[in-house]
Amino acid sequence: MNTTILGYPRIGARRELKFATERYWAGKIDTAELESTAAELRRRTWTELRDAGLATIPSNTFSYYDQVLDTSVLVDAVPERYRPLRGLDRYFAMARGEQDVPALEMTKWFDTNYHYIVPELGPGTAFKLALGEECKPLAEYREAKALGIETRPVLVGPLTYLLLAKAEPGAPAGFHPLDLVDGLVEVYAELLERLSGAGTQWVQLDEPALVADRTPEELAVLARVYRRLGELPSRPRLLVATYFGTVGAEALRVLAATRVEGVGLDFVTAPGNLDALASVGGLPRRTVVAGVVDGRNVWRADQERAKATCAALLGLAGEVVVGTSCSLLHVPVDLDAETALDPAVRARLAFARQKVAEVVAVGRALREDVPAAAPAPAAAAGIDHRVRARLDMLGDARRGDRAARFAAQRAVLGLPPLATTTIGSFPQTGEIRRARAEHRAGRISGDAYTQAMKDEVAHVIALQEKLGLDVLVHGEPERNDMVQYFAEQLDGYAATEHGWVQSYGSRCVRPPILHSDVARPAPMTVEWATYAQSLTTKPVKGMLTGPVTMLAWSFVRDDQPLADTARQVALALHDEIHDLEAAGICIIQVDEPALRELLPLRRAEQAAYLDWAVAAFRLATSGVADSTQIHTHMCYSEFGEIIGAIGDLDADVTSVEAARSHMELVGDLRAAGYENGIGPGVYDIHSPRVPSAGEMEENLRRALQAIEPDRLWVNPDCGLKTRAYPETEAALRNLVAAARSVRETP
Repeated sequence: MNTTILGYPRIGARRELKFATERYWAGKIDTAELESTAAELRRRTWTELRDAGLATIPSNTFSYYDQVLDTSVLVDAVPERYRPLRGLDRYFAMARGEQDVPALEMTKWFDTNYHYIVPELGPGTAFKLALGEECKPLAEYREAKALGIETRPVLVGPLTYLLLAKAEPGAPAGFHPLDLVDGLVEVYAELLERLSGAGTQWVQLDEPALVADRTPEELAVLARVYRRLGELPSRPRLLVATYFGTVGAEALRVLAATRVEGVGLDFVTAPGNLDALASVGGLPRRTVVAGVVDGRNVWRADQERAKATCAALLGLAGEVVVGTSCSLLHVPVDLDAETALDPAVRARLAFARQKVAEVVAVGRALREDVPAAAPAPAAAAGIDHRVRARLDMLGDARRGDRAARFAAQRAVLGLPPLATTTIGSFPQTGEIRRARAEHRAGRISGDAYTQAMKDEVAHVIALQEKLGLDVLVHGEPERNDMVQYFAEQLDGYAATEHGWVQSYGSRCVRPPILHSDVARPAPMTVEWATYAQSLTTKPVKGMLTGPVTMLAWSFVRDDQPLADTARQVALALHDEIHDLEAAGICIIQVDEPALRELLPLRRAEQAAYLDWAVAAFRLATSGVADSTQIHTHMCYSEFGEIIGAIGDLDADVTSVEAARSHMELVGDLRAAGYENGIGPGVYDIHSPRVPSAGEMEENLRRALQAIEPDRLWVNPDCGLKTRAYPETEAALRNLVAAARSVRETP
């Protein structure tokens, strides 16, 4: 009984890649030192996986930024604006942009909080295989082989790559990236032949797009791709890996009719894959990689159940390989680093290294026909009867008439058309991070830390007034993360010390662990918001993270429906909002960037999700006065698909990412008849470049084609936490100038 995993975290147990990459961007190390750090991380990963007892080990799961961007470079899908650059300069410019070259669009990888760089393709895109060191799958396979380790290179599958891509700006109407499939598949064919020549036995082609609804035309492309690759005279064996949901019987039939030797199926997220496999008569001459250990959550596996699932597959497959449900990219590296967790919670957890051990253990139990390891004794999730009783008594959560709210807010706030603001956070400087670390280590007192944060708030308020922004924020210096900050103050959550997970590029987050009923023991933000408001006569926004995002960016208990957990979080936020309102805060922003992220991949399941997600937001924001303006914020997702739900949230103002996606959401809003305030981000904060006032003005004028001036807000597309102060000041100065210019010359 073989064992494998579909991928592994690449940032390093101590975030070595993050720090090396950021030093490279800052000019503190050269290419050679960055590459040396990367090579050491790869060596360590392959060696650890071999020593852990895995039968087969993936390679080409390492990336400096993102595996989809790696694929674009591999097949030479490089837009013309980046071609004057070379090597890592070109690569990072595509991801982050440069002063005169905007970055490619970025969005969420299916229903996860991992972000990928969206390929930009046009009718003239001519795919070509990168050779030499830029042929990354081949280079890394040889690198591992030189260490005496045989690996299975992992590639983004051709169908998924093209379905994730977008047409380049100016592409003719009717063009779709799938039109380019024949050219792309020939590049994959050349790569497979080269890998075969190097001795590669298996290649993994990730096709998670197959767990979403696929049209007959798309399935025909799938058949074409794998018929061509399967018929190559010299190639490795092919494993088509799917994850995040149930593969349709139609897609399984297509794969069964090709010569691919293996299929990976997720039996954690989608136990229905067992029925799907049975409905097509199984894959009796193929390998099935059974994803029975959860690659996305941190709870320990029920090894006996995993063993039973694998045993049930034995009659449906020629060979069963025990594996993970998806890449372990989505979980922290090592639970052993967490020494401060409550032992009762810790006993229920497994991170990447522990999940590898679980895979090996299930494989051994099957191979030797012995019982799997019994789960460790663990305390049941805590129940808060007071919270449950309050939720049982709540009725429908609705706010007052939209027109009455608009009039009341206009009277209280007195804001101009095209009101300017930011999303919430300001740069988290080295001084802020050092103060937080010293306070955590006990080297400075709580009072000293609080004063340092208040000094930063005062600086942020003064800066915004100097720049001329209309609605201010306190800058959030006291917050380590927009979810963890609240989780640390809510009952039912646990925070880790080293549980870092990559979100995009060098950006890492520590998702908290929601293990029991959620309750708010005390106000969380009121003191900071009222202090900031005391420093200015302009309105200061209260800043909260919404219930859906609190779930999406946490590792959530799996013993009750997500909808029930969302209502508990919403009730805690409801109490916080009313405390902010009572303290005189008249604008409160409840961020929901993950609303689109959690949308089920199958259309049949989406309405039920949106019903409870919208209901949770409305519960959190219900009961406030008409004059209290509720904002929300969303970023880096395909929001055109949920425009109706965004309207149903009934926030007075919604700010959204729009700069990288060329304001395409504006057209969706116009088509949907959206009536509330909207702030489409006029510049991309995930790039170090500072757009000119003219560039921002152009974005604003494009937005005004669909939105009236008194409903249009002017803001960046996300928070400014990751940026430095010089570029932040310059960009916001241009933002205010652009808004002023449009107001004065309509």
